[in-house]
Amino acid sequence: MDFSTIEDVRNRIDQIDNELVKMIAQRSQCVKAAAAFKSDHSAVRAPDRVQQVIDKVCKQATEIGLPAVIIEKVYRTMIGAFIDYELDQHDQLRQEKR
Repeated sequence: MDFSTIEDVRNRIDQIDNELVKMIAQRSQCVKAAAAFKSDHSAVRAPDRVQQVIDKVCKQATEIGLPAVIIEKVYRTMIGAFIDYELDQHDQLRQEKR
């Protein structure tokens, strides 16, 4: 990328953020759907699956030159937020079935 001003950099960051928000919204729909398939809170937390995702994205990051520590922090934070969201969704689904 070639930038001539800080405004160019900020504009590109804003464009990327716009795309990230859309993609995270899509991910949230998948998380919401997943809640219906899980039997309990332990299944929602799924630490083995979390580690699989972390390992996968760290490998991808390293392959494209992004320090794995950055993507790991981002994903652990994002996954933590999504686990909270999925737990809420799971609880709501269970209440609706009663």
